[in-house]
Amino acid sequence: MPRSAETAGLPTRRTAVVTGSSGGIGSAIAKTLAAAGFAVVVHGRGNVAGAEATAEAIRTSGGEAKILLADLADSQACIQFVEQAFESFGGVDVWVNNAGVDVLTGAARTWSFDEKLTALWQVDVAATMRLARDAGRRMLERRRGSIINIGWDQAATGMAGDSGEMFAAVKGAVMAFTRSLAHSLAPNVRVNCVAPGWIKTEWGDDASEYWQRRAVGESLRARWGTPQDIADAVAFLASPAADFITGHILPVNGGLRRGEPYPHTDVRS
Repeated sequence: MPRSAETAGLPTRRTAVVTGSSGGIGSAIAKTLAAAGFAVVVHGRGNVAGAEATAEAIRTSGGEAKILLADLADSQACIQFVEQAFESFGGVDVWVNNAGVDVLTGAARTWSFDEKLTALWQVDVAATMRLARDAGRRMLERRRGSIINIGWDQAATGMAGDSGEMFAAVKGAVMAFTRSLAHSLAPNVRVNCVAPGWIKTEWGDDASEYWQRRAVGESLRARWGTPQDIADAVAFLASPAADFITGHILPVNGGLRRGEPYPHTDVRS
């Protein structure tokens, strides 16, 4: 039988932090958690307008939202961000590490392999670890909480090309860290990871015909995933319904189709 917040020993007013929620998947997660009753800390770095739009959408729907800006590539900024986030609503029940560096679109697309890898490692890995450890320590003091990281469904199997190599290493690290942190914070704080497949974000909108066909062809559901698909999975893991789930990697990819004979093509082509 599904348990309410009261029967699960949780307060009726819950709070969540979603990093990288000024747009895309993060914005969808923030709005979905708000719809589920969470007061949400919306995070952004340079996209102030996007963060304000996410927060305003939450407030318009009757929810609570506060905006915090921080450059998560800066270790000191991570420390300050966690402190401010916990002060925003008097504590945090759910922490979602969604922030990541976009190296597929915009100016970053022309960076060298080393430049991309360094940026990804600083934010996707190091910041995720710093934030999760700090937030987790504070949650342990309250004897409750849930941390949800974002991985990649093909990190365990690999994908050819520069981007495949980078994302496999970076998101594979996040997924391995998730499993270990779940042990460190047990039994009171749950730690899980959502591993998206082909999700239609900004890069997918402009992807070549090859990648359009591949994204659809590699899913048993025969379609692109959407930011809402990821947001719904995060909301489930954040809910009392997932109380007995921790240390888990949840692929959200429509069912990954194996054995399709795709030629070696780098994502930048």
